[in-house]
Amino acid sequence: MSLSKDEQTQTDRRNMKPLDDYLPYLLNRAGARIAGAFTSVVRDYGLTLPMWRVLAALNEADGRRMGELALRTSIDQSTLSRVVDALERRGLVRRARQDADARGVAVHAGEAGRALTAKIVPIALHYETVALAGFSGPQAKLLKRMLTQLYRNMDALDAERAAEARKAG
Repeated sequence: MSLSKDEQTQTDRRNMKPLDDYLPYLLNRAGARIAGAFTSVVRDYGLTLPMWRVLAALNEADGRRMGELALRTSIDQSTLSRVVDALERRGLVRRARQDADARGVAVHAGEAGRALTAKIVPIALHYETVALAGFSGPQAKLLKRMLTQLYRNMDALDAERAAEARKAG
């Protein structure tokens, strides 16, 4: 005899691990703590955390297209457009049509954006150092690889949800 969906939910809830042993909770908790602390730093420079992520992504590779920038920064397209608008108004970035594709727009860091990024990068690296205290170099590398894999693994859930939506619709 199979359980109804409500009964399964109740069973799952009773069998859930303690929060301190539940990966999504631990990831969110650590991420929120780091992001909260770093948000106050970038705020001192007149930025939001999404603005900083855009500048950091452009520091890594300037001239990214909006879609690529959205993926790299984990900012949805509509929010990213507003973030880039705000950065552009401040003269920190500029949009430019790409030569090969007149429809494509690339975002470039402006001189002021590069200068501001150069001021914040050492602070960001310090926060990373503090967060990784107690980890050896190889452990820190492994943690980063594992977190990257966890992020990629979530593609499977996206595919599951899309398949369920196709079935339902």
